[in-house]
Formats: sequence, structure tokens, C-alpha cells
Amino acid sequence: MENKVLIRKYELVTIIDAKLTNDQKEAICKEVVEILQKVDAKVINSQVWFEKHKFSFDIKRCKEGTYYLTNFESPASSISKIRAALRLKEKVLRFEIIKNEKT
Repeated sequence: MENKVLIRKYELVTIIDAKLTNDQKEAICKEVVEILQKVDAKVINSQVWFEKHKFSFDIKRCKEGTYYLTNFESPASSISKIRAALRLKEKVLRFEIIKNEKT
């Protein structure tokens, strides 16, 4: 009997300091995609969601953030590894992974 791994669709929202240069933002976004690929997640797309959004309160001394939306497919067992790796990224102010229920 084959042991089949269930692949689910997820959305990852990553918030980065809006004051960073475009090159710095691109590098961080690339690092996030690399984290996903290291745990065998398939990145469907990655894009800027909000270019500059003012926070209600400061996050790590930042007043504005750039929001990135990344859609990916991954086994549920990889999500904890992704969260652990993102927590170590100092330039990532906040992140949230949401299971896409539309599938």
C-alpha cells in the first residue's frame, strides 16, 4: 500500500519594512521563496500585495510595511519548518500562513 502525502494550497503574507530599497525587498522576497523550495513546497506565484501600508502601531520600530503575497503548495508537515525559518529572518517584520480553503 502506497503512503500518499496530501499536498495542500497555502497563502503566505510577508511584511517587510517599506523604507528598504527595491533591491533589498527583492532579495528578501527571493530568500522567502528559497525557504519554501528547501522544504519541497511548489511556489505558484509571489507578488507585492500592498506597496506601502501604514501600521496601526510600530512593528520592530517600523511605521510602514510592504506586504507580499505568495501562493504555494506544500505538505502540511512542512508548515512548521517554514514558520521556524521565517522567524529567523530579521528583515521579515511579520508573516502569516493561511490554508487556502477554496481548493
